[in-house]
Amino acid sequence: MNRLRQNGHTSSSKLNGYHKSDVPYRKEWDSCLPLPSLFFTPAAGVVFVFAVACFMNSYQGDFVFDDSEAILSNNDLKPETPLSDLFVHDFWGSKLDSKTSHKSYRPLTVLTFRWNYFLSGGPYPMSFHIVNIILHGLVNVLMLAVFSLVLAGYHNDREGRPLFGAPKASLACAILFAIHPIHTESVAGIVGRADLLCALLFILSFLCYVRSCCQDTVSRTHATLHRPETFSLAWFCLSVVFCGLSVLCKEQGITVIGICSAYDIIVICQVDVLRLLRLKKSTENQNQEASPSVTKQNASGDWFKSLCVRHLFLAITGAAILVTRWRVMGSAPPVFQVFDNPHSFVNGTLLRTLNYNYLYALNCWILVNPWWLCFDWSMGSVPTIDSVSDPRVLAVIVLWVVLAFCLYSACVGPIGQQQRQLTMALALLIVPFLPASNLFFRVGFVIAERVLYLSTAGFCILVVMGICKLQQKFTSMNTRYCLFFLVAVFMIRSIQRSNEWKTEMALFTAGAKTCPLNAKVHYNIGKLNSDLGNIEKAISKYRLAISLNPEYDQAMNNLGNLLKDQGKNEEAEQLLRKAVEIRPDFAAAWMNLGIVQAALKKPREAEQSYHEALRHRRKYPDCYYNLGNLYLDMGQHQMALNAWRNATLLKPKHLNAWSNMVILLDNIEKLEQAEMVGKEAVKLFPNDPTPYFNLANVMGKADRYKESEQYFLKAIQLSGNSPVAKMYANLGVLYHRWDKPAEAERAYMKALELDPSSHNVQQNLQMLRRKYSKNAKS
Repeated sequence: MNRLRQNGHTSSSKLNGYHKSDVPYRKEWDSCLPLPSLFFTPAAGVVFVFAVACFMNSYQGDFVFDDSEAILSNNDLKPETPLSDLFVHDFWGSKLDSKTSHKSYRPLTVLTFRWNYFLSGGPYPMSFHIVNIILHGLVNVLMLAVFSLVLAGYHNDREGRPLFGAPKASLACAILFAIHPIHTESVAGIVGRADLLCALLFILSFLCYVRSCCQDTVSRTHATLHRPETFSLAWFCLSVVFCGLSVLCKEQGITVIGICSAYDIIVICQVDVLRLLRLKKSTENQNQEASPSVTKQNASGDWFKSLCVRHLFLAITGAAILVTRWRVMGSAPPVFQVFDNPHSFVNGTLLRTLNYNYLYALNCWILVNPWWLCFDWSMGSVPTIDSVSDPRVLAVIVLWVVLAFCLYSACVGPIGQQQRQLTMALALLIVPFLPASNLFFRVGFVIAERVLYLSTAGFCILVVMGICKLQQKFTSMNTRYCLFFLVAVFMIRSIQRSNEWKTEMALFTAGAKTCPLNAKVHYNIGKLNSDLGNIEKAISKYRLAISLNPEYDQAMNNLGNLLKDQGKNEEAEQLLRKAVEIRPDFAAAWMNLGIVQAALKKPREAEQSYHEALRHRRKYPDCYYNLGNLYLDMGQHQMALNAWRNATLLKPKHLNAWSNMVILLDNIEKLEQAEMVGKEAVKLFPNDPTPYFNLANVMGKADRYKESEQYFLKAIQLSGNSPVAKMYANLGVLYHRWDKPAEAERAYMKALELDPSSHNVQQNLQMLRRKYSKNAKS
């Protein structure tokens, strides 16, 4: 659509060959709007500027919320990870066949993250944010073409180039789409790139499909119906490719097939579906359904065969994508817990249907009122409807009354241009939302603002059509102020919301204000405060989260850890026991319970808890490490060594496990084994002082003083500006035993300089000086 021309930007009595009177949509929509009539290119520039300006401040943002898991914890972004892994892992870097996988298969989105990671030299958020902002601008430029197609249909000039129809109305829709605050999560949140890429390819697929149907359309007046009897297979195949790529960015991309089908039937072929259902297929009725004149070619009915062929190909495309997608995800749907989407677990078909419809009403409400936004809507944000007497059922009734009115306006009476535009607006609003509707499968969220990214296009068309209708009905009304006010409010809210997405603390705090009953919001605030060292506030937020959701096992686990660190082991044990009762396969909680039980001197119970954790997560190096510590306390040295070795096999960079093995082997006088393990650790951690220090102690104990000295000096060198006093103390002992009193004294003095309270060093220094004094006298 980059060659789109404006239809009607001239002072002549004709518009690119058409009389003004032949273009009723121009008079109907554009005359009602206080906007300049621009060609496509400057209009696209205006839309791009609006789109970027509203969300530009997010470029300085951090990695927030889901970004941490999708970017920082995702090994698929790292250069050393094979590219092939992207196509067998989910969006978060887990294997698709894993029980914990959400089955979100978006390899192309992850690939763009990987490119960002490579070009930035690491996980630096600015470049990720800038790409998102630019993508949003590009989506809006293409969306301008979509609005033109919906509001004015597809038209060519005499040279066969697409015309930019309804320029004012299209521009108004595009500006509203560009600045709508509902897009903040998709633009300011880096994981929202899945929605941006999906939308970009979605639109390209739609534009290619329209081009495939209409490329042979010649110049004509709007009053003439020309149903295509053929279509371009090349453009159709390109549309299918873009559809497939869109699905590889996000699952929602498959809904473009529904939009293409709707546009083909409603706008291109102008079929009156209700009349077809009533089996009124006479030539007279076909002529009346859209226009007074029909070409002889279209009267032949070949257009209907072409329409059926196109839809057969669309159906094959959709089936192929669905089957492939199902096989890729292991032929099994994702498993979600009750707190992810409690409305889908409500007992009874009637109540569950009411809950779903209430969620639809809320999605519509946040489109209308985008001041009520939150990064997460789970865990109590939206209490379930458990009775038909719940007053919130009124919201469902209002939703269906409004929807019924729109459907009535679109379907009843002679079907004209306005009805077709209204039908396409409803299609754009509803069809892209269907994957998130819980109708076909259970989704893992209650409300997600990001899934409304594409649906906002239909909403914007409805708003602009409503403004125009008001102006037509109340001619004295000046819609300029209404439109400008709406744009100003949306821009202010988008900028404000983008600021909230810049840091996790701002985002979580804003979420707590919008959804104070959301246990997950308070849990995230608690976790963030814990990471920042604000332990008391973290404990308070975790307790609040548990009070809001008494079965919040993750909050119990984290709170138990904090209480354990404060020495409140009894309360920590109770919390962790309850967490594993709620979720018996919660491996982390089992491990933490084992740590608490070990601290409470319950070794057998601790051992059992560790084994439960390993039963539910076989590859759990931290659990093996803690189990080894337990066996050490129990005096079972060989079992401790075996556990630590398992930890290093699963996680070769587990430094504490390596250190414990070397120290234990040193203590039980197995110096040769200690040396072997110590040298393994040095190879794995060539820039860490700890393995060198441990190996130095082993060499010193084996009376290999020169090697020990070298390892001590290397450890001190790697310690940088913060050398550990213990290293100098042990180096002093080495020199002391090596009979190098001067070097020993210097090492002891340095150790005391770093830690004056060390009694052992003071005693060793006194012993050295007494021995040195006696030798001097003799």
